[in-house]
Amino acid sequence: MQLAEPVAQSWKAELRLGFENRDGRTVLAQRRHDGPLVVQKALYPEGDAVCHAIVVHPPAGIAGGDELELNVRAGAGAHALLTTPGAGKWYRSAGPWAAQSLRFEVAGALEWLPQETIVFDGALARLDTEVRLQGDARYLGWEILCLGRTGSGERFGKGEIRLHTRLYRDGKLLWIERGRIEGGGALLDSPAGLQGQPVCGTLVAAGPAADLAACREIEGIAVTQLPGVLVARVLGDSSERAKKLFAKLWSVLRPVVFGREAQMPRIWST
Repeated sequence: MQLAEPVAQSWKAELRLGFENRDGRTVLAQRRHDGPLVVQKALYPEGDAVCHAIVVHPPAGIAGGDELELNVRAGAGAHALLTTPGAGKWYRSAGPWAAQSLRFEVAGALEWLPQETIVFDGALARLDTEVRLQGDARYLGWEILCLGRTGSGERFGKGEIRLHTRLYRDGKLLWIERGRIEGGGALLDSPAGLQGQPVCGTLVAAGPAADLAACREIEGIAVTQLPGVLVARVLGDSSERAKKLFAKLWSVLRPVVFGREAQMPRIWST
């Protein structure tokens, strides 16, 4: 008698973070997690006004059936910067979809600057992001996708990625985008699509309008100013280069959007 192959356990993880301003210091006032998604400690490399936090997913990769949910609230006067310790990895799936849900509520200021996401050949991934801004809240976030493990010559020949992003201010929709990338699909090589490049990225900033000419001086980035939101894109063959380009644009945008010079998270240098 042949036994059925055991099914690997999937992870369900949720992390809730709440940042508050207390006498000019941004504090991590709420931290609750269920499953393997955590923040270890609050960091202050820029002084009390800005709280840096590193979101850690100990399994290091996301497999079919996994569900990750990150909920963050930045209260009035609070300023939080979130990043990740390394590249996110979405593994090949035998059938079940994996999902990541980001829910950000911002009355103060929030920066979401994760490192790149590597989508393995055969992965089935849903990435859902919703940002709700209140009043004059400010936000900047990015997502960098690497399709396949390009370092080992892998292409995204099978599988699918679905992306859904919404940005609201005081309940009014400012920007929405839906994306669907099929492994081996026509979009990958289309001149109107990814043009054969395995790396693509999107940066969104909402706040005081930046100098568009200064942003467009950065070679390799396409920048569009829409009502209430700036959108930037990168396309290429290197996730490291894409991250450097976004960091360069961030250094231009941050003084305008947040009133602070850019200071790279220390984890990026380790």
